[in-house]
Amino acid sequence: MKKPKVIIVAGPPACGKTSVMIHSIKSLKRMGIKTAVVKIDCLATEDDQRYAGIDVPVKAGLSEDICPDHYFVVNLEEMIDWGTREEADLLIVETAGLCHRCAPGIDKSLSVCVIDSHSSIKIPEKIGPVLTTADIVIIVKGDSISQAEREVFQSRIRRINPDAEIVEANGLTGAGSEHIARLLLDKKEAEELIGAKLRHPMPTAICSYCMGEMRVGTKFQQGAVYKMDFTSSDKEAACQS
Repeated sequence: MKKPKVIIVAGPPACGKTSVMIHSIKSLKRMGIKTAVVKIDCLATEDDQRYAGIDVPVKAGLSEDICPDHYFVVNLEEMIDWGTREEADLLIVETAGLCHRCAPGIDKSLSVCVIDSHSSIKIPEKIGPVLTTADIVIIVKGDSISQAEREVFQSRIRRINPDAEIVEANGLTGAGSEHIARLLLDKKEAEELIGAKLRHPMPTAICSYCMGEMRVGTKFQQGAVYKMDFTSSDKEAACQS
């Protein structure tokens, strides 16, 4: 059986990823493209019910005690097998993300970042690899800010990811979804992902607290522990700056 083309969708929590994807999937259905969806969240989600409401195969996974992007990577092979059994042309994996220092993008798969223009003018620089490694950046809620603000926001994105395709979309009305659907089809053909590489390494995060330690204090800390430097006085730091 032919494996589906995998689309990875990431972005800050509650930025509108699901709403934009639902409209885009509707556009894909009108084109005769069969889509399956895997939704990854942290503690709870109802988004799988929203996807089921537009009659697409959907599975939800909760990462609970680990980063959802780590959870995504260790389950990717099983996701692809499921999408293959569903005979999907496209498998859309929507992952919640947390700090966005982890980037779920894979070098042989299409990577999409959804970003809310209302969040902050500085947000492009703050969310890191999830944006800088994306093939497509979807800006939502841009219709409620001025043209000048939209242009500044886009210029900040282009400064850190000059190669990405930038699209404006509306998760309520569905504006822009037809264009997004065509981009999902046009960009990158389906390839074998098992053995492919992440676009950006995930950070080292194996410390005593990762393993369940709850006591606070240096003597209880082991593993990858990065300490701040408080040895110099505030006066010395001011003079150095």
